[in-house]
Amino acid sequence: MERLWTPWRMAYIRGEIGGRVADGGCVFCELPARGEDQGNHILARGRHTFVLLNAFPYNPGHLMVAPFRHLGDFGALSADELAESMAFTKTAIRALEESSDAHGFNLGMNLGTIAGAGIADHLHLHLVPRWGGDTNFMPVVGQTKVLPELLAETWERLRPWFEQAETATEAESGARAEIQEVQEEGERG
Repeated sequence: MERLWTPWRMAYIRGEIGGRVADGGCVFCELPARGEDQGNHILARGRHTFVLLNAFPYNPGHLMVAPFRHLGDFGALSADELAESMAFTKTAIRALEESSDAHGFNLGMNLGTIAGAGIADHLHLHLVPRWGGDTNFMPVVGQTKVLPELLAETWERLRPWFEQAETATEAESGARAEIQEVQEEGERG
């Protein structure tokens, strides 16, 4: 029998990295708070949401978009959180199409434990790039996924796309604030 060794996963099992946090905290709250974006594979930060690579991806480029607010109820998302999430998702799709020639995407949320959410208390949207023929015998028979790229390499490849998106988001937020000020002045005046 052949064995595939994955010693880097031991840190996850011990609760040192990835989706688990040693004290039972929330990875989607704690990783952005650490401020080590490259080391934590955070690709972008907006005013309300952020984008990060999945620490245990199904395919290279598997990423997630999550609000900074800790909530598990989709209906509780604000209009700004929804809009920013979708804007980041649009950027991610374009980046993956351009940088890795992705042929398609799986996009979705597992809302609630019964729906398969591993972290049900902090909702997050998964975006998984797909290519023709990307499923082979390894995941089907060996229950193992072979990934041809390290997370650090994926981060380096995708980060420039999100730098542009962050700049656009900041400019858009500033423009919205200016419009709101003008509207408020008009209402007063």
